[in-house]
Amino acid sequence: MQEPWERQALADLLQAGIKEQRHARRWSIFFRLMGFAVLFLLLAGVFGWFGSTELDSVSVGPHTAVVRLDGTIAAGDEGDVGPTIEGLKAAFDDKNTKGVVLQVNSPGGSPVQAGQLNDAMRTLRKQHPKVPLYVVIDDICASGCYYAAVAADKIFADKASIVGSIGVLMDGFGFTGAMDKFGVERRLVTAGANKGFMDPFSPLNPAQRGKAQAMVDEIHQQFIDAVKAGRGKKLVQDDPDLFSGLVWSGATGIKLGLVDALGSLDSVARDVIKADNVVDFTTQPSYLDRFAKRVGVSAAAHLGTQLSGYSLK
Repeated sequence: MQEPWERQALADLLQAGIKEQRHARRWSIFFRLMGFAVLFLLLAGVFGWFGSTELDSVSVGPHTAVVRLDGTIAAGDEGDVGPTIEGLKAAFDDKNTKGVVLQVNSPGGSPVQAGQLNDAMRTLRKQHPKVPLYVVIDDICASGCYYAAVAADKIFADKASIVGSIGVLMDGFGFTGAMDKFGVERRLVTAGANKGFMDPFSPLNPAQRGKAQAMVDEIHQQFIDAVKAGRGKKLVQDDPDLFSGLVWSGATGIKLGLVDALGSLDSVARDVIKADNVVDFTTQPSYLDRFAKRVGVSAAAHLGTQLSGYSLK
């Protein structure tokens, strides 16, 4: 039979063992969580989940700042102008930036997005009058891309670049003939005489077509006004095709006043800005931002009207 003190000692020993196990388990959980956190941060850095501004180096000494715009200009797409504007702001705010280059390669896109970028470029030029802003065209800068580009101090291109396409389009399809052939009946109920505006499954309404034409004409005039404001007397004023939607090579664009001179990013940095150290300020949206924007755009598309989208491309 155990003495009371022996039972107490055994109980204390068991209690100490339990505490030690709990302590060890807590530390095990802590280190596991730390491991997961480190792994998550590494993956976030590799895949850019938090977004980043790609700087070639820490901003040391005078440099040319470049921001790149690629792809179709559209909200939530590769050519979303939001990150482009953020990159331009960062480039202008850097005290060692001697000049900013917007390097573009885009067929155009949303007139709203293009107009927003045009406005932002004009504002930044006013805020930083001593820092020039140039556009350098790679393969193509057409339509909405050119809408934005005219806000720069000067536009440079390769002799074979594609520029222009100063026009607006609204496209869609009509399926009424196919429906008649297959015996499909369209059942459309609307509240509002024009709620089914340009519905592809209904016969084309002449009055609605006229309204659509008036709208694209209005946006076209906004585009023309922006080009004239940006290019001014550089434009060949008597060319009837200038605002017709045609495109030209970079070499012909110079003759028409759409482009100032031939040049690349390197040549503009070296010979025009006189700062051949190029620092990239292109902002890459995070994975979560891109996902959220795509969800938002998809939701808007489902909640919108039947109106076919218009674009500058």
